[in-house]
Amino acid sequence: MMEKLLRNIVKASAKLYWNLIYKKKKELKYIPPSGKLLGYEELEKMIDASLDMWLTGGRFNNEFEEKFAKYMGVNHCITVNSGSSANFIALSSLMSYKLGDRQVKKGDEVITVAAGFPTTINPIISLGLIPVFLDCEIETCNIDSSKIEAAITPKTKVIMLAHTMGNVYNLGEIKELCRKYNLWLIEDNCDALGAKYKGELTGTIGDIGTFSFYPAHFITMGEGGAVITNNALLNKIAKSYRDWGRDCWCDPGHDNTCNCRFEQQFGKLPWGYDHKYVYSHVGYNMKITDWQAAIGLAQLKKADKFIQKRRENFNLLYKKLSDLKDYLILPSIPSDSEPSWFGFLITLKKTCNFTKQEMVEYLEKNGVGTRQLFAGNILRQPSFVENDIQLRINNSGILHSNKLTEEDFKSLPNTDYIMNHTFWVGIQPSLGENEINKTSGLIHSFIKAKM
Repeated sequence: MMEKLLRNIVKASAKLYWNLIYKKKKELKYIPPSGKLLGYEELEKMIDASLDMWLTGGRFNNEFEEKFAKYMGVNHCITVNSGSSANFIALSSLMSYKLGDRQVKKGDEVITVAAGFPTTINPIISLGLIPVFLDCEIETCNIDSSKIEAAITPKTKVIMLAHTMGNVYNLGEIKELCRKYNLWLIEDNCDALGAKYKGELTGTIGDIGTFSFYPAHFITMGEGGAVITNNALLNKIAKSYRDWGRDCWCDPGHDNTCNCRFEQQFGKLPWGYDHKYVYSHVGYNMKITDWQAAIGLAQLKKADKFIQKRRENFNLLYKKLSDLKDYLILPSIPSDSEPSWFGFLITLKKTCNFTKQEMVEYLEKNGVGTRQLFAGNILRQPSFVENDIQLRINNSGILHSNKLTEEDFKSLPNTDYIMNHTFWVGIQPSLGENEINKTSGLIHSFIKAKM
């Protein structure tokens, strides 16, 4: 009774502190393209977790994994320390010997795109697989799915793609190709929490879905991510990779969940070797803490509200920029999909008498934050130019990243166009009509001055 009373006093004090220090909304002199939106609930939850004095994943993490799986409508969820780790674990899991004939092996190919975030692609390289880069559609900045089948070879085993800025790629066609050629599909859903295809949440349609809870994303833990699946075996494998590669599935602080801790044979170890120290995969420690999970629980309750506010901001900005379609290519929404917008993509038309650089510098100078579409064309980044990375472009043979020529880049014309002409601005839920009006007004002012 005393512990509960003291805990409630501390939590009430946290709410009072938040109301005094953080509640008043400050006027934004600079409109950030992304950011978190926190209330007293997150502070209360974090303090509640601190009072447990449990330093790793515990009751809050278990609750978050259960509730996030339920929110997404899947059977399994494991939390990880970032969206990048989620992608790494998702792809690593497909390389487990426990998958038998469906095991992905070094030298196999993974279809992806060059216009996106590096850590959708980096696990492919790190794990000894061959990335196969296809071009994008300019209107959606997603993969041109019509080019996928021609790029498939006997070595192709996985399609790994992000839903760009929360806009849904052609899941119907891609799922059919995965079925036809027995391919795995990893949905990088880090920028698309709440998006739907034919009424189903993205991230649940492929074999594995990945999420990021970095402050820029839909809900945050500060740092953190998740891997979800309906496949019990993939979930068990993913958890092994997250937990040092161990074979044991006991939660931290628990022993002998299987009731045969000292009664099994593994590898060439002595019979009865402690199951807690048996490692079935080459894994790492990629877990989160209970503090992070506690924040995530408070944020998850607000997820629908955050997603709806992003959609409202997107729709308002789209409406206000619609009269500029002689100059701007605004995002196109594929049929059968309901995007969940991470940001608002703006692409300049070829006929513009100004550059993306000029517009971006004008917006930044006048208090509107902008961002590139991440790496642009990642094949032009120093990480590729300065390293010898094996890859394919469309249906080419094996190429080497440090020997690519301008002729090679001609195979990805839309990717280069996006790199040179596309950027995005914020529609995050902390922004309101005033901020959207300012963003629209500055874009109009800039173009009018160039006319």
